Amino acid sequence: MKTIGLLGGMSWESTQTYYSLINREINKRLGGFHSAKIVLVSVDFAEIEHFQRINDWEAAAGLLIQAARQLEAGGADFIVICTNTMHEVYDQVSASVSMPVLHIADAAGLAAQTLGVTRLGLLGTEFTMQRPFYRQRLRDRFDLDVLTPSSAQQAVVHRIIYDELCCGLINSHSRESYQEVIADLVERGAQAVILGCTEIGLLISEDDCRVPIIDTTVIHANQAVDEALSE
Repeated sequence: MKTIGLLGGMSWESTQTYYSLINREINKRLGGFHSAKIVLVSVDFAEIEHFQRINDWEAAAGLLIQAARQLEAGGADFIVICTNTMHEVYDQVSASVSMPVLHIADAAGLAAQTLGVTRLGLLGTEFTMQRPFYRQRLRDRFDLDVLTPSSAQQAVVHRIIYDELCCGLINSHSRESYQEVIADLVERGAQAVILGCTEIGLLISEDDCRVPIIDTTVIHANQAVDEALSE
């Protein structure tokens, strides 16, 4: 079994979900007392959030590069960046280490192919919904059409992520707000919806939607398990 390098803390609320999902899936596949071999480096999200807010992605990349090198020194065989938004600096982080870094959007694209859908709604932070790094990868690599909410809806989705979900707060009114945004994306033609922030799965499940959801935390964790057990 390969050792998984988890680059977490963005936020720790979803990092603990990664840890749980990966270990449960390893045990499901191997049985007995098996669990995952994991090296975890968890950053201080306050530092990352500050650089996001002032649009200093180079500084944010520097923090993740340092963490990735810690994972490499700690014996990880590959790295999983436990966040969607910070894949904005995926290229810099990937270039800084000699091991594979599994891209979360690739996991989402493969999940869409498995579902047989080509038009997807995307929920996430305003950075993920507005900046091209995520949508462009899905278009270029998987030929997917990606829809995003209106500007006003994006502000609501973003606020709930940072003010509530990253702090472990689950609010039924916020769930209803997300359901309204999802319903609008479906009305516009979305055949499935990407939960493109690793905290959204804490609030939204399949039962809350009329179309399939692609929970990036779940599929990214499963991608890590696949890689850990591969030859």
